[in-house]
Amino acid sequence: MVISKDIKSESNSHLLGSLKNGIKTIKKHLKALNDKPGVYRMLDRDENVLYVGKAKSLKKRVASYTRPNNLTNRLTKMVSNTHSMVFITTHTEAEALLLEANLIKTLKPHFNVLLRDDKSFPYILLKSHPEWPQITKHRGAQNKKGSYFGPFASAQAVNRTLNTLQRIFLLRSCSDAVLKNRTRPCLLYQIKRCSAPCAEKISQADYKNLLGDAHAFLAGKDAGIQKRMAVDMQKASDSQEYEIAATLRDRLTALTNIQQHQSVYSQGAGNSDIIALYNEGGQSSIQVIFYRTGQNWGNRAYFPRHDKGEDISKILSAFITQFYDNKPPPKTIFTNLEPENKTLMEEAFSTRAGYMVKIKIPLRGEKKILVNDALDNAKSSFMRKLAESASQKKLLKGVMKTFDLGAPPERIEVYDNSHISGTNALGGMIVAGPEGFRKNAYRKFNIKDKEISPGDDFGMMREVLKRRFTRLIKETPSRDDKGTWPDLLLIDGGKGQLRATQEILTELGINGLPLVGISKGPDRNAGREQFHIKGQKTFTLPPDDPILFFLQRLRDEAHRFAIGSHRAKRQTNIRKSLLDQVPGIGPIRKKSLLHYFGSAKAVEGAGIQDLEMVQGVSKAMAKTIYDFFHDHS
Repeated sequence: MVISKDIKSESNSHLLGSLKNGIKTIKKHLKALNDKPGVYRMLDRDENVLYVGKAKSLKKRVASYTRPNNLTNRLTKMVSNTHSMVFITTHTEAEALLLEANLIKTLKPHFNVLLRDDKSFPYILLKSHPEWPQITKHRGAQNKKGSYFGPFASAQAVNRTLNTLQRIFLLRSCSDAVLKNRTRPCLLYQIKRCSAPCAEKISQADYKNLLGDAHAFLAGKDAGIQKRMAVDMQKASDSQEYEIAATLRDRLTALTNIQQHQSVYSQGAGNSDIIALYNEGGQSSIQVIFYRTGQNWGNRAYFPRHDKGEDISKILSAFITQFYDNKPPPKTIFTNLEPENKTLMEEAFSTRAGYMVKIKIPLRGEKKILVNDALDNAKSSFMRKLAESASQKKLLKGVMKTFDLGAPPERIEVYDNSHISGTNALGGMIVAGPEGFRKNAYRKFNIKDKEISPGDDFGMMREVLKRRFTRLIKETPSRDDKGTWPDLLLIDGGKGQLRATQEILTELGINGLPLVGISKGPDRNAGREQFHIKGQKTFTLPPDDPILFFLQRLRDEAHRFAIGSHRAKRQTNIRKSLLDQVPGIGPIRKKSLLHYFGSAKAVEGAGIQDLEMVQGVSKAMAKTIYDFFHDHS
């Protein structure tokens, strides 16, 4: 085997040995491969996935890894760590492309380009109802009957549109249960954002017309809506029905505003996504702008993880395939540069979507202007993130100096507990690092130990940390893994909490992990926080110190997360306990009661005759339910 000079000069004998073993492993698998298309996975010694790739010919593609002279430094390291491989053959290369994207998103291999923060996108749903269809925001599986419009780039984008649509079309947004049990109009009617079908302030025929206009507007077929509103407003004014005229005027103004806010160039965008990639210094920012029916439905910035030397056409290709893995692509995707595998992606997307999908790189005209706008946004997002990253790094250096750490922390874990007199006790962990808060790494811990007495914060903290680090040791024994092992622990509490934490770490054999307790100072005033470190005197930081503000922000985020999770748990338990404690109420009756009344609280306030109306509730059972809540009132 011939090893390149670069590898010889930069690698030691251990690396050369690892590379030889990796190539030997690949050659073993190569003997059983054929020329069929498919997907391959490279695994390390612990069966962690290093890389996922697709190939038109598995045999030819995998064989390329056995020629070290053609390997980059990144691929050399990848091959050196390869101890086994897994293969899946597919019927076509297009099918392999889609499978590759799905596996990359699921497995998150270290050596692949990774799309981060790929949450599902919200839609607007015109939900079916026999009399009064509802307009609402929807996220997730589209299994409810009705018409879906989207996707929107963010919750903010869909909320803005919903608010405007409510002003224009006055459709109800309340749940079916609220609609069924309400007899008087709510506040939305008073502020002219609903036509109050619950109180029959509008006829079914008129409501149906509003629904049709809303559907036409969202579908881009709104020609004539504005003109009809103007005519109706004038008629109402001429008939001296000034209140009706004023309502139509407000609706017309809202419709005009939403149309004016659209770019003059967006009208020709139709149903398309604009995707632009900006790359500088080995880092990338990608901006996606959603256009549906010629309307801008928001934009979002992405910062994919990739090797600094990765080709930008490969980065864009990997991003696009992963981006559309869990969502339908529009008929046209406009980009600022040609992605690798463009034709193959078009074939794969078209086959899966059931309609023709094209990826285009406009060179002139309105589409080029839209792509340039997206590229400007991508560059601006890149610069903002760079500035934020520089600021964050400066703060982390300050934390290093403040607590005498060996290096700026890459992963800070902050812990806090929440409970009310010991009930619904819960511990929260938040994570922060060079890129700010890592919300996908947040964890909550329901306190399970029944022997912990109510309000025992020390006991709660011991359970949380024991569960957290026992699992961490099991899953990632090596402290060298910076992705999962913290460089600094912040505990919300004083010397007692610090001591409890230290005992758990010692019990688990974890030594040398920096640990700091942060507590409110005299009179519990913010800005006078005290910091506790084992073997050191308690100290404070100057009130205007940026490091103090940073540490306060971490502590407050942990508190927000813990208290928010606690409230959600408490509400769930309250809803459960109201009905679950009633004798004779099982899952079926409970479901019927909630379906009929809309909430457990409404069941509590219902009369006997109302309860008898529920399917499956006899007169005797209705009296039992009524007496239960009456006795407990």
